[in-house]
Amino acid sequence: MTNPKQRIEEALQVLRQLGMPNEQLNDRTAICLLALLNLQPHKLWQQAENPMLGIRAILDFARENLEVNYAENTRESVRKYSVKQLVSAGILVHNPDKPDRPVNSSDNCYQIEATALTLLKKHGTAEWLASLEAYLATRTTLVAQYARERDRHRIPVRVREEQEITLSAGPHSDLIRAIIEDFGSNYVPSGELVYVGDTGVKWGYFDNHLLSELGVHVGQHGKMPDVVMYARERHWLVLVEAVASSGPVDAGRHVELSELFKHSSAGLVYVTAFPDRGEVFRRFLSVVAWETEVWCASDPTHLIHFNGERFLGPYGSP
Repeated sequence: MTNPKQRIEEALQVLRQLGMPNEQLNDRTAICLLALLNLQPHKLWQQAENPMLGIRAILDFARENLEVNYAENTRESVRKYSVKQLVSAGILVHNPDKPDRPVNSSDNCYQIEATALTLLKKHGTAEWLASLEAYLATRTTLVAQYARERDRHRIPVRVREEQEITLSAGPHSDLIRAIIEDFGSNYVPSGELVYVGDTGVKWGYFDNHLLSELGVHVGQHGKMPDVVMYARERHWLVLVEAVASSGPVDAGRHVELSELFKHSSAGLVYVTAFPDRGEVFRRFLSVVAWETEVWCASDPTHLIHFNGERFLGPYGSP
């Protein structure tokens, strides 16, 4: 009977033969592979399966079957430095049951890709080397195929007349698109888009040159709002937080944004955007900062003004 250490070593050898980068040739990635194959030490590779598992279930498998007890705070490392690369290599499929699931959903899951499963079941048999060679000959094509499938579910957003970007699928990105297309057309007509965040990649769109012209220099660790627009005629920077689940412009966030944009030559306007006046809106309404605005995508031509001396405009200097 194979013991846990030997089984992990076998998985490492498989990853090496599959051509995974050196950074992924470690026990953590090998354990992820074994978990997604439901391959306990007593099983043969021919008995491999393809359950759909989340990161939590992968850690449970490691503890229960391989005598490896990962701390709870390692979940992000497992996802970011092992599972993500297995997906990129076409060995795993991300959310096979719902490809457009938001990237920040707690229901995210992974599954061994069908062709990879067929190959891995032959490990340790006389067919392994020939099957591996045939698989590797088509792997680049397979990876490209799944990349196109992921891209198909991204949300297109037009940021300029001649330019379009795509955002990760999900309610947050749907709201960001509404901010750009509906809020922008109603309240920042002829506005210039400066920044758009994305839940999948931090910098979805960033006109760094324009922001620098306005006196603002933001490093990669600056906690930007979700959308920044520039109203050139009024010389305003409109800072919008999209709240699909959490994060309005409350008093603390107001201070953070004021500090981040303190050198702006343009006046600052703070807006919190909600999808509608439903549960999320009601949950956060009591903490929205004064002297800011609230906008709901469900009522695009209306604003809710949180008391201040002016309606939709900057306060203080300039």
